[in-house]
Amino acid sequence: MSNGKSWEARIGSDKPASAESKALDKLAESFVQSISYDRRLYRQDIEGSIAHAAMLAAVGLITEGERARIVEGLESIRRDIEAGAFTFDPAFEDIHMVIEKALIDRVGEPGRKLHTGRSRNDQVALDLLLWTIEATDRIVELLADVQRAFVRLAQKSRDIVMPSYTHLQRAQPILAAAEALAWATMFDRDGRRLTMLCGRGGANDDQPLGSGAIAGSSLPLDASIVQAKLQLGTGPGNSIERTSSRDLAVDFVYGLSMIAMHLSRWAEQWIIYSTTEFSFLHIDDRFTTGSSMMPQKRNPDMLELIRGRCGNVYGNLLSLLTTLKGLALGYNRDLQEDKRHVFAAFDVVCDTLAMAAAIVDTAFFIRENIEPTLGRGFLDATSLAEYFVTRGIPFRTAHQIVGKLVAQCEKEGKTQLSQLSLDAFRSAAEPDGHADKIGPDLYESLGAANVARRYQTQGAAGGKPLDEQLEKWAKRLKI
Repeated sequence: MSNGKSWEARIGSDKPASAESKALDKLAESFVQSISYDRRLYRQDIEGSIAHAAMLAAVGLITEGERARIVEGLESIRRDIEAGAFTFDPAFEDIHMVIEKALIDRVGEPGRKLHTGRSRNDQVALDLLLWTIEATDRIVELLADVQRAFVRLAQKSRDIVMPSYTHLQRAQPILAAAEALAWATMFDRDGRRLTMLCGRGGANDDQPLGSGAIAGSSLPLDASIVQAKLQLGTGPGNSIERTSSRDLAVDFVYGLSMIAMHLSRWAEQWIIYSTTEFSFLHIDDRFTTGSSMMPQKRNPDMLELIRGRCGNVYGNLLSLLTTLKGLALGYNRDLQEDKRHVFAAFDVVCDTLAMAAAIVDTAFFIRENIEPTLGRGFLDATSLAEYFVTRGIPFRTAHQIVGKLVAQCEKEGKTQLSQLSLDAFRSAAEPDGHADKIGPDLYESLGAANVARRYQTQGAAGGKPLDEQLEKWAKRLKI
C-alpha cells in the first residue's frame, strides 16, 4: 500500500507524474479526504477491527498467531494516538486507511489480511454505530447533570408561588419548583428518546460487518462472532440496506435537535424572566455580559447563544436529510458527509448542555419580585370554578359565573376575586339557582398561595403531588 488510495491499482497508475498532474492529485486528495474530521473514530475503528480479526481467526481465514499480531499492532496504534505520538497523514484518505497503513507498517503481512471480507462501506457503518452508542451515553450523562441542576433549583424554590402562563398570559398559580421540574422532565424524555433510537439495544443496534461493499461475501464469515464481541444486535439483515442506510445518523441528529429545541425554549423562558419587566429570576453575573455603550446593561448572552445554536443543530439535521433524499441504494460517496453533521451537532449539544447545567445551578427565583405580582391576572379563577363544582354546580355553569365575577371586579376596579363580598358571589350564582350552595369557605379557594396548596392531581404544580415529584426526582438522581 504505497499511498492512501485503496483503489490505486485500478486507476491512475499509468499516468505520467507531471507537475500539473501532481497538483491535480493534491487537489483531489484534499477534496476527497475525511481524515481531518473522522479521526475521532479511531477507537471505534480499532475496536471493530479487533472484533473482525477474532472472527477471521474463528472461521479459519487467518491463524491465531496472525490475529494476535494484528491485535498487538492495533493496540499499539491506539496507545500512540492517545499519547499524541501518531501522525494522521492526510495522504491516507480516512481513518480506516490511516490505521490499516500503520498496522501493515508495524506487523507486516498479517496486517494485509485484516481487510479480508470487509469493505470500508460496512467498516464505516460499524464505526459510526459504535461511536454513536458512546456519544448517546455521553449526552445522557450531560442531560442528567442538567436535570440535577433543575431538581436542586426546585428544592430551593418549593415554597415560592409564581404565576404560570398560557399564550404568555397569566394562567394559574404554581410553585416555582414545579416549573423547574417541568424542564427536568422534558430533558429526561430527551435522554430516553435518544437511548431508544441510538443507544445499545436501540432501534439502530444491528452490527453491519459482513455486508461488505454491498452484496456480502463468498467467504465463510460469521457475523454473530462480531455481534457477540461488540455486544451489538444481530448481524446484517440485508447487506444492501446496511451499507446504504444512514438512518442512525438521522435519528441521532434528530434526537439532538429535540434536545436543542428544548434548550432553546428554556433559554427563551429565562430570558423573559430575567428582564426588568419580569425580574422573576436572577442569573449569575458569570453568565451575562455588559454593553459596550450602556453601562447599566446586564445581558443574558449565554442564554441567547444557547437559543441561537439550536439553529445549527436543525441545520445539521436538514443537511443530512437533504443529502439522503436523492440517493439510490448502495454506498455513495455523499454518505461521507454524514459525519460532519453528526459530529457538529454532537459538539454543539454537549457544549450547550454543560452551559445550561452551570447556569441553572447558580440561578434563583426572586421571591420579593414575584409575590407582589400574584394579585394580578385573577390566577385563582379556575380554583373558584372548581370550588363551585364541589358544591354541585356544573362546571360550565361555574365557568360562566366566575367569568361574570371577573368582569365585575374589572368594572369595580378590583384586582382580586377575594376583594368581593360573599353576597357578590351569591348574587352571581343566583340566576342559575345556586346561591344557597355558596358559603364563607369559598375564600379558602382564593389567593395564589391557597390555590397552590390545594392541588391534588398526579403531577400537579403544587401541594402533595409536587412534594411527591420532588421526592422521586431526588431519589432517582441521588441528590
